Amino acid sequence: MPRPAAAVNAVIKAYDVRGLVGEQIDEAFVRDVGGAFARLVRDEAGSGGLKRPVTQVVIGHDMRSSSPSLADAFAEGVTAQGLDVVRIGLASTDQLYFASGLLDCPGAMFTASHNPAAYNGIKLCRAGAKPVGKDTGLATISAEVIDGVPGYDGQPGTVTDRDVLADYGAFLRSLVDLSELRPLRVAVDAGNGMGGHTTPAVLGAIPGVTVLPLFFELDGTFPNHEANPLDPANLVDLQAHVLATGADIGLAFDGDADRCFVVDERGAAVSPSAVTALVAGRELGREIGATVIYNLITSRAVPELIVERGGTAVRSRVGHSYIKALMADTGAIFGGEHSAHYYFRDFWGADSGMLAALHVLAALGEQQRPLSELMADYQRYEASGELNFTVSDAPAVVESVLTAFGSRINSIDHLDGVTVDIGEGRWFNLRTSNTEPLLRLNVEARTAEEVDEIVEEVAALIAAAVHGGGAPPESESVP
Repeated sequence: MPRPAAAVNAVIKAYDVRGLVGEQIDEAFVRDVGGAFARLVRDEAGSGGLKRPVTQVVIGHDMRSSSPSLADAFAEGVTAQGLDVVRIGLASTDQLYFASGLLDCPGAMFTASHNPAAYNGIKLCRAGAKPVGKDTGLATISAEVIDGVPGYDGQPGTVTDRDVLADYGAFLRSLVDLSELRPLRVAVDAGNGMGGHTTPAVLGAIPGVTVLPLFFELDGTFPNHEANPLDPANLVDLQAHVLATGADIGLAFDGDADRCFVVDERGAAVSPSAVTALVAGRELGREIGATVIYNLITSRAVPELIVERGGTAVRSRVGHSYIKALMADTGAIFGGEHSAHYYFRDFWGADSGMLAALHVLAALGEQQRPLSELMADYQRYEASGELNFTVSDAPAVVESVLTAFGSRINSIDHLDGVTVDIGEGRWFNLRTSNTEPLLRLNVEARTAEEVDEIVEEVAALIAAAVHGGGAPPESESVP
């Protein structure tokens, strides 16, 4: 059945499928997406683009009330096109990636990640957890859903169930040497998301680790706080939990548990850039000279430390599709983003917050210092976090800011927006959002005072360019 292009394109986005359940996404729509996805991967196999024909698709879903029925509708679309379906049931997104790698088949994960309960969506991947984005399949799927998915005159596929949770936990633990851990008390805030499902299976099996759970009950209404640790307000409960329990470390997962944020024993948030540097150092310790990917708004401490540890640092645009493409092109051993996405070559180049958490636990448990002292080795600069400004003409606003800084600019980089170096370890990046009329600002300097000064100046210049000054920015800071 043909569908209006505007409605389809509003839901099938650059990296995934996402929208309001009942208004933008329903079972009939998802059934069509499943059919189009099956045709995409089946036809690629038939053209000789893969090593062997695709015969099955693996499907997982999160704890949202709409997820099981949407996942079943997607399975109907897939089987109607002659491919089999393997259902793994409740899963984190990285658990679905594991299943895609284990079974060497395409996958679909039903989740809206950290978005509110009214939303749901689909993250799609090819065999081996290779991402499907707008330029690598989503545009083709969108076009077929708009025109009407053609029928299939062969035999329909079958549906089977498989539990991969224990295998997922064992596989992650096999990638990190945990043999030298001292006893650790680990506070974990699952935010009522899928971390409550995966944490016991992964961390619960490690001798000497005591898990101190918070909000492990799976509840897609998110009754305690949003499952979005990117917002510092959603870390407050974990920070209090760490202090109340005397935990050595705190971990916070987002709704689909593919991202992990870290809190130290004092209740202070640890920068994802520092986590990136720590994990990079550990991975380079087992493969000297390996390549590590970092995105352009992570701390400059990251490439500095990569080079110091004998690695090759490769800079990327912001976004998982760019990171994963570079991981594949360069054979990088690891990649990290400011948003707490961490990518591993040994995990099919996909991201896993839980695997990053295991590396941090190993680093902490192998020595006697508290986490705050350990992470100080990787924290060389202060950062603003990401600040968002609503603008209608971003290029004009950016040009106004650059003109005002004038001769103070040492260099400008245009890899993703503009990254402006103003010397003495100080820089800022301005880039536009792909989905909203927002201009995003990130600032780094050697001291918090310098960061505040640059933020204040750039914010004033943006406000002046937009409407004559005065309006404070909307802001969301990465810890």
